[in-house]
Amino acid sequence: MLRYPLIHPPLLAALAAAGHGSRILIADGHFPCSTHANPAAAMIHLNLRPGLLTGDQVLEALLDAAAVEHAVVMASEGAPVPAHEGYRSALGEEVPLEAVERFAFYDLARTTDTAVVIATGDQRQYANLLLTIGVVGVTPRKGD
Repeated sequence: MLRYPLIHPPLLAALAAAGHGSRILIADGHFPCSTHANPAAAMIHLNLRPGLLTGDQVLEALLDAAAVEHAVVMASEGAPVPAHEGYRSALGEEVPLEAVERFAFYDLARTTDTAVVIATGDQRQYANLLLTIGVVGVTPRKGD
């Protein structure tokens, strides 16, 4: 039995197979995963029903499991997006958060760098998030 907060076997395997520079797409419930993401990416379905799971819940689990060096959201043409505010808070100031136009976001999600696509039941508009995996810091061994 794992004693780690993230216990979803296919997601753990997909994260283990990805590396520095690979991207993880957290897709909201409106995102066309089958046509607007890298077809070779591991597809993880966490969209049990509308509202479950949310992008915030998935991000919380991922941040405990993987280092993130950069994040991209889909920009809206109107008011600020509540999902983006939550992502900014969870990522902290040390992770750059870039907003790009919708079709540019689709282009980024389709690249071969996108290794994992996580479909959520998040019903908020523009709640898509594309994370770039960073490097985990190396802790010196005792005596080094």
